[in-house]
Amino acid sequence: MKVSEIIKIGSNLLKEKNISTYILDSEILISKTISKSREEILINLDKDLNEKNILKFNKYLVRRLKSEPIAYILEEKEFWSKKFYVNKDTLIPRPETELLVEKLAKIFKDKKISILDIGTGSGCIIISLLSCLNKSTGIAIDISKKAVDVAKKNAKRHQLIDRVKFLNKSIEGIFSKKFDLIVSNPPYIDRKDLKNLNDDIKKFEPRMALDGGKDGLDLIKKVIYKSKEILKINGTLALEIGKEQNKKVSKILIDNNFRITSVIKDYKSNIRCIMAKYK
Repeated sequence: MKVSEIIKIGSNLLKEKNISTYILDSEILISKTISKSREEILINLDKDLNEKNILKFNKYLVRRLKSEPIAYILEEKEFWSKKFYVNKDTLIPRPETELLVEKLAKIFKDKKISILDIGTGSGCIIISLLSCLNKSTGIAIDISKKAVDVAKKNAKRHQLIDRVKFLNKSIEGIFSKKFDLIVSNPPYIDRKDLKNLNDDIKKFEPRMALDGGKDGLDLIKKVIYKSKEILKINGTLALEIGKEQNKKVSKILIDNNFRITSVIKDYKSNIRCIMAKYK
């Protein structure tokens, strides 16, 4: 069977499951199957596939047909022009979070700062920041030991393991250290809304990294309260939030003596990140 034929078969099956990226996904799965770039595949559509590769492709396809995200099948996701190892123990990095990294990288360019990443997951935020803030160091925490293992793996992959320490601990952990920048993409989905998420999120991504409690603000509040204790004078808190949480989170920040310095809108013009300084 030729590459073009199996891409078509895969695409048609994915389309029947209402997967909008059916052609792209089929091409990506072939790419993983034969370890060739998608570009190479598209210029060699007449290439014949052996039975072993057809079986391999079918296994990947079955997983995608069950709504498993492509990133988990590939065990990889691109973020900030870097490839990050991901698995079901971590959230899949989102493009919206790149906007936060971009803003912080500009603000702290050429500065030597200490960074705390709360709920690091795959480590994509702290690793991306440290990759462009060459003089800076960081600590990253997560309550999931498995997520910490993934983050360490990514730090080694990007040769930053000597500038960041990963700790399996909660936000309540006592820090003797104070930070110039605290960054967090905490769980912020209202618990009652979890059931409404798409299957690829609801069935596969770790619930503890999604569940923000009864109003979606439980973890955000904890980050804000703890940041008051461990931010340096004029230190910055950068929070990613849900798309309709700006007013509530801003009020919590202001009530806790933070001064909001800027907000970041996502690609749909929703405010998705808030940056603030503790007065």
